[in-house]
Amino acid sequence: MAQPWQTLDKVNTKEGVLELRKRGERDFLILINNRVLMNSSLNRSEIVLGERACKLVAGLSAPRVLIGGLGMGLTLRAALDALPVAAQVTVADLNPAMAKWCRGPLAELTKRAVDDPRVTMVTGDVAAMIARAAQPAAEKFDAIIIDLYEGPSASSDALLDPFYGIRALKTTAAALSPAGVFAVWGENSDAGFEMRLAAAGFTVDRQRPGRGGLRHVVYVGRKQA
Repeated sequence: MAQPWQTLDKVNTKEGVLELRKRGERDFLILINNRVLMNSSLNRSEIVLGERACKLVAGLSAPRVLIGGLGMGLTLRAALDALPVAAQVTVADLNPAMAKWCRGPLAELTKRAVDDPRVTMVTGDVAAMIARAAQPAAEKFDAIIIDLYEGPSASSDALLDPFYGIRALKTTAAALSPAGVFAVWGENSDAGFEMRLAAAGFTVDRQRPGRGGLRHVVYVGRKQA
């Protein structure tokens, strides 16, 4: 008989109640308004997202990586495992509760990834950080990883979506170093997003990690000259 879920913490947000639940020793859920955002048992795509993006820049002496969305820290852990000791990883999340949970009940899932000396946590809007890095004189990122609970889809505004619209994608390209990497998590493939990626100057590599069951999508694009 399955054990019941226990609520460990709740936080009120603009989008509703954000909640962390636990069942057993290592089974966790993050929900908003009772909608499941993340499940610690379904993590294949998050791990592939961080790993594949960062392996492409791991040969640099001190790669700069920006991750939008902390979640349970699984993408961050995979990124750190692929990066050299001199890497600098900035993680932006709108809600400080995520970092609190990753330092608390979720810490052992990721071997305390948020406390790695290479990591800087920022409470704020990652789109604004990308826009600042896109300015001509700004220091660029070698990889930008977007791991939000809503990925690109047919309902994304093709022009104005803050992450997946063509304007945002061109801004992201400007925020990256030459041959920089842009990686995105999604629930399903989206042909429109793939076309916009190419139009913004990225190669397009789409994967659905794993076999059978729920298989989310990972996009890894590389900035072209």
